[in-house]
Amino acid sequence: MTSPSLSSSPPIIRAGFIPLIDSAPLIIAKEKGFAADQGVKLKLSREVSWANIRDRINIGQFDVAHMLAGMPIAANLGIGQIKSKMIAPMALGRGGNAITVSRSFYDRLIAMGGAPKDPLSLGHALKRVLDQRKIEGEDLLTFAMVFPFSNHNYQLRYWFAASGIDPENDLRLIVIPPPYMVRSLEAGQVDGFCVGEPWNSIATDQKVGKILLQSSQIWPAGPEKVLGMQQAWAEANSDLLAALLRAVDTAAAWADDPANKAELAQILSRKNHLEVDPNHILSALQNGMRFSRQNGVKAKKQDALWLFAQMVRWGQTEHSKEAWHLVEKTYRPDLLENATGEKSETKSTDLEPAFTTPLGGSPFDLNDIEGYIRSCTIRSGKILCNAP
Repeated sequence: MTSPSLSSSPPIIRAGFIPLIDSAPLIIAKEKGFAADQGVKLKLSREVSWANIRDRINIGQFDVAHMLAGMPIAANLGIGQIKSKMIAPMALGRGGNAITVSRSFYDRLIAMGGAPKDPLSLGHALKRVLDQRKIEGEDLLTFAMVFPFSNHNYQLRYWFAASGIDPENDLRLIVIPPPYMVRSLEAGQVDGFCVGEPWNSIATDQKVGKILLQSSQIWPAGPEKVLGMQQAWAEANSDLLAALLRAVDTAAAWADDPANKAELAQILSRKNHLEVDPNHILSALQNGMRFSRQNGVKAKKQDALWLFAQMVRWGQTEHSKEAWHLVEKTYRPDLLENATGEKSETKSTDLEPAFTTPLGGSPFDLNDIEGYIRSCTIRSGKILCNAP
């Protein structure tokens, strides 16, 4: 294929995104000219929900998209949608989710013995509240997340389960698109939510809610979003994809530079992007999100397998050798490495066998997903096989 930089008319890449801060690498790649420098015209389309992103990339209206880390995995497994071959060559952001509750509910958790910023203490306080409500015959509490195959869903469930709460019976989990979270909390339709920034900071700044926990307290440096695409498009446009990956990689590094935070907030705040006060964005950028630092752009295979384990644990799919191999092939860090010329010190096949979180529990061994899931005291998944 001819290099896109040599084309007389720059090729267009159609990209969908949700108005969240971790869409920044795509937005900055366009607005700061990094895509143009690579001979690419990036056409961005803001969407309101992850279901829109899923559907529009499935029917070919988008070439690439800002995606939840679990979405391409779910597509390859054919769960919750049509089975579709997807890949994710890079991560767009790590950290940046948070769990926010109403101010009155936050006060109740503290009154029940919850220690601020202590995940297990707050979780045990929540368990006491739920037990009390059950005795008194009150309705189940409602927490919102953004999509069934999202870190938001798995982070909430992981925290609940670590605190002795069954997320499928002790409370309600519902899906709400990110831009509608704050309004739903203010209207009393939900008691809390897990969403990406800036919506947690907006709820706090507007005194609608209070941030209870950061996602990094549950899963440190988890890949919240990835750059996802149909495998067929990537194979048919390998040079174009490489140009895009270089542009987005450069944009991620620019977004992570502290000297660029004010300009980043201004760009993201524009009407065709997040359309929120730049001060909300600046507040949110202080909450542990990273784009490029500490391998922020690496789409690690062990992260994909961790997400698969959560899908199995909560009954969204079943464990099989075929599924394990499909998931292993979903994240493609080699494509980013080849595009940028920055090879990892370790081979992409050298996976980290153990994965732990601050909430305790058995270490995750990606070569023994069955053993990991059986060690979980609260789960709903079925297990069919052991070795991959």
